[in-house]
Amino acid sequence: MELNKDKQTRWIWVDWLRVTACLMVMVVHSTEPFYLGGEGSRILTESDAYWASFFDSFVRACVPLFIVASSFLQFPLHYSTGEFFRRRALRILIPFAVWTCFYALVWGEPVQNFKDLLLNFNYAAGHLWFVYMLLGLYLLMPLLSPWAERVSRRELSFYLFLCLLTTLIPFVRDWANDGELPIIYGTAGLPNPARYPLWGEASWNGYGTFYYLCGFIGYLLLGLYFRRFVGELSWKRTLLIGLPCWLAGFAITFGGFIVRVFETSTVFPIEGNVSLAVVWETTWCNDTFGVALMTVGWILLFRKITWDGSFYQRILLPVSHASYGMYLCHMFVLVFFSGLFLGTFRIGSEGQFGIWTTPLEILLTALCTFLSTAIVCTLIQRVPKVGKWIMG
Repeated sequence: MELNKDKQTRWIWVDWLRVTACLMVMVVHSTEPFYLGGEGSRILTESDAYWASFFDSFVRACVPLFIVASSFLQFPLHYSTGEFFRRRALRILIPFAVWTCFYALVWGEPVQNFKDLLLNFNYAAGHLWFVYMLLGLYLLMPLLSPWAERVSRRELSFYLFLCLLTTLIPFVRDWANDGELPIIYGTAGLPNPARYPLWGEASWNGYGTFYYLCGFIGYLLLGLYFRRFVGELSWKRTLLIGLPCWLAGFAITFGGFIVRVFETSTVFPIEGNVSLAVVWETTWCNDTFGVALMTVGWILLFRKITWDGSFYQRILLPVSHASYGMYLCHMFVLVFFSGLFLGTFRIGSEGQFGIWTTPLEILLTALCTFLSTAIVCTLIQRVPKVGKWIMG
C-alpha cells in the first residue's frame, strides 16, 4: 500500500484515538467505587447514580475503539500468518505474562492465583479480560483476511448490519423474559444473567443463529470498513453523521443505567450483591446498541484529527506506543490514587464538596493515573532490550 497522505493522516488519528481510549479506560475504572462496593453493588446517593452513569456512559466505547484501531492497522494481514503471530506474541503475550505475574504476586494469595491462571485471568485484575478477547480476535484474523481483501462494500455493509442487530439481543432477552433477568452463579461465584433462549439456543445448545456474529467481531469489521470504504469526510458531514450517532448512543447507555437503578429502589443508599450491578450495567456492555453507536461517532470525530506538530511527535506518539503497557499496569496506580482521594475528600453525603465531590474524585483519579503511568511506561519502554518485553 502506498505511503500517501491518507495513510499518514490515518496513522495520526489512530494514535490520538489510542491515547484517548487509554484515558477513557481509566475513567471507567475510576467510576467503579461509586456503584460497586459493600456486598458487590452500592450507590450511596442519588447524585452518585447520575455521576456514575454520566462518566461511565461518556467513555464506554473505549474498548471497542481499541479493537477498531487494531483492526484498522492489522486487518487484513500485511504479512504471513506465522509472521503475524510472531509479532503479536512479542507485542501482546510477553508483556501480558509479565504483568499477570505481578498482579498474581501482589494481590490476593499468590499460590492460588497462579493455580487459577491455568484456567482464567486473575479476577482481582479484572481488566485483563481484554487481552484474552483480543487474542481470540487475532486467531480469527488470518482466517478472515482472504475474504477481507476482496469483500465488496455492499457485502461488508450487510455483515455490519447483522452485527449491529446483534447489539439489540440483550434488550430482546430482557423484553422476552418480561423484566429483570434472573441471576445464576458458576463454580467461581461469578454472576451470569440466565439467558432467555433465542433463535436456536437451548439448555443443550448455546450457539444460536447470531452467536458467531455477535460480540467484538463487529468492531473488527467496522475497522475494516473504515479502512477500505470510508474516504475523507467534510466537517459538516462528519458532524451530521457522527454527532447523532454519539448522542443517541449516550442517551441509551446513560438512560439505561439510571432506569435500572431506580427500578431497583428510589431510596438511597442502594445496596445488594454483585448481581445487581450486572443488571444496572446492561446498557454499558460493549456488545450493546448504544455503545456501538457511540463507537461510530467517536471514530468519525477522530478521523478528522491531523495535528502532527511537536506535541504529537514528542509527547502523544510515545504515549501511543506505550498505551498497551499503560493498560496492563494502570490498576496498580489507580487503586492508590482512588484510595487517596476517597480518603481525603470522603464519599457520598459526607463528601467535602457536596454533589461535586464525586466528579472531582473520578477526574482526579483518572488524570493522575494517566499522567503517572504515561511517564513511567514511556520511560520503561525506552530501556534497550528490556522495555519492549515489559510494555509491548
